[in-house]
Formats: sequence, C-alpha cells, structure tokens
Amino acid sequence: MHHYTQGQPTRQGHKAIPDGQFEEEQGLEGFFGPVSHLIKKQPSTRWTNIEGPLKPRMYDLVKLEGGTATQRLLYNNDCTMSNVWMQPEAPDRIRARRNADGDWLYFCHKGSGSLLTEYGILDFTPGSYINVQKCVTHAFLLNEPANFFLIENRTSHFQEPDRGIVGRHVPWDMNSLGKPELDRLYAVMKEKNVEVKEIDIKHCDEFTKISYDSSVFDVTGWKGDLFPFTLHMKDLMPLMSHRVHLPPSAHSTFAGRGFVVCSFVPRPFEEEGDALRVPFYHQNIDYDEVLFYHAGDFFSRQNLHSGMMSFHPAGFPHGPHPKAFEKVKSKTHTDEYAVMVDTRWPLKRDPVLDRVELSDYWKSWMK
Repeated sequence: MHHYTQGQPTRQGHKAIPDGQFEEEQGLEGFFGPVSHLIKKQPSTRWTNIEGPLKPRMYDLVKLEGGTATQRLLYNNDCTMSNVWMQPEAPDRIRARRNADGDWLYFCHKGSGSLLTEYGILDFTPGSYINVQKCVTHAFLLNEPANFFLIENRTSHFQEPDRGIVGRHVPWDMNSLGKPELDRLYAVMKEKNVEVKEIDIKHCDEFTKISYDSSVFDVTGWKGDLFPFTLHMKDLMPLMSHRVHLPPSAHSTFAGRGFVVCSFVPRPFEEEGDALRVPFYHQNIDYDEVLFYHAGDFFSRQNLHSGMMSFHPAGFPHGPHPKAFEKVKSKTHTDEYAVMVDTRWPLKRDPVLDRVELSDYWKSWMK
C-alpha cells in the first residue's frame, strides 16, 4: 500500500498538531502495521451517548473480595487475566502448584516473599514479574499477604519482545533477570522447616491434587535455558524520544501468541515545544487494550488509584482525558507504574467485574 495524503495533514505524527485541532491515529497490527493520522476539528472521544455493550470500561479491583482466592477477570483463547490474593501459610501447610494449561506470569502488586521452585528459590517484591513456565512446580512462601495481577498464556510461551535496531539491552537486559538459586532453596526450607508434599495441578481448568510421602523439591542439579525467573519494573529501561511521543508498543516487556504485555514506568516527558506530551487519541483497530494501574500518578486519567483496571476494546477511539493536556504542562516526567495487555482477539468479561465497574467511566471524556 502506497503512502497517500489529502487535505492538510501533519508532516510527522504526534507533532505540530494545529492549535484547536486533534490527531487520531488509526493503525493495524498493534501499531506495527499500516497506519494513518487524521487531523480533526474535535476530539475523537466527543460522544454524547453510548447504548450497547461496546464502550470504555473501568474497574476498581480493590473492591473485590480478598482473602485467598483467584478471580478471573478477562479472557479469550490465548490468555486469561486474573486477580489473585494469597495469605501466608504455616510451613507445614504450604502446597505447590503446577499449570498444565499454559505459562503463568505473576505481577506482584502488593506483598513480598519467595517462590520455591524445582530450579531454586526466587524473591519478589511489589513491581516484580514472576515468569513460571508451563508445568513448572512452584510454591509461595510469603512474608505478608500478597496480591497479584496474573496473566496466563494458554497458546504459547512468554518470549522477549522484538528488540529490532535497539539491540539486546533494552527495554531490559538479560542480566537483570532474577535467576533461581538451588542451594539457597534448601537452606531456606531447612531454616523455616518447610516440606511441601502436595501439588495442585491445573489441567483443562480443573484441579487435581497429588500427594507424596516426601518433599516434591528434591532436585540436586540442573542445566538448560528453561527456568522460572523474575524481572522487576525498576530494571526496565523505557524507550524514549525527547522530540515525539512513542507508541505504547515501544514499552513491550513480554510477547505471546496473540497478545503482548507492556510496562509503563517513569520517564521524562517530550521536550520539544510542538510535541504531543500525552497519549494520542487512537484506534488500535486489531487489539483490545487492558491497563492495570499499579502505582504512582496516572497523568492521562482523572480519579484513578492503585489497583484499578481499564478495558478499552477495539471498535472506538480512546485517549487522554481532557484535563490531562493542562495537567502535563507543569510536569517534567511521568510518575506511573502500570501493566498493559494488548490482545489480538476480543476479550470476554467475567461477570464478577459487573460488581466493581465504574459505570459512568465512558462519560469522563465529556465536557
């Protein structure tokens, strides 16, 4: 397809947008495919009414019941997103788990502790991703109650994002991964008198319990390039441009078949005077977009707090709230931590979300 123009477009996307006008990006394949920038007289989100199920949605996950539970939130054939609460258990009551349906990517929202695995022990704190591959046996040893945003990869495995011309060290360096420590696993288990003899195995979304007469963790050595690991948000190096706002895909952290996981961490704002400093209005036509707000000041939205989750399905444009344009004028950098999941195929909502939806969220773009 040849590049073509009509009317008076800008020379560069997200820059030099005429005063009083607004840009909308319409793109295919998650910002990687054919794309056009439309200059409009009014914001793309100027709707006055929405009737029907397709609309921007916001959920306050903090209001969901905690305790010890795994609550599914959104799902399709490729992936499932859940909210998980865990409580510390007595050392003699800890049970292992194993997922035969796919990989689990735990994002630690609250709490801290260690993950016991056949490969060794991994530590985590708020802001840690914990990547546990399919069928890897693991158990949580918590220091305190914990809350995870859990992403299940059901049709592939979590891979590095396409790093392209930027090389091997951004957005994260392989050396920043937390690797399992086998010797320390047994030292911690001995110190805390932990002996795990039961495994809960998930297969076809049903659970089976297998019991043993001795600890399931008995590996004396291993080698290979398949092992669970952690990656903390503090070790992510965001791609930036001081001249132009980059698309969300620049912040990809992990990739699966049919979806990507992106991380937003603090970064400087664009400096050049004609550069757009807030997320641009866009239709990510092929993808549904989920954003889990972990911590910080979420500058592009109003009335947000940690633990909320937005859901913007394909089919309509979305972008910053009106007051965000003024808010960023006095700021020099972003101060937010968030996890985004973009899915190639539509997501279904679990009915539990109806209890915690901010039903008037779609009105928040209206004057």
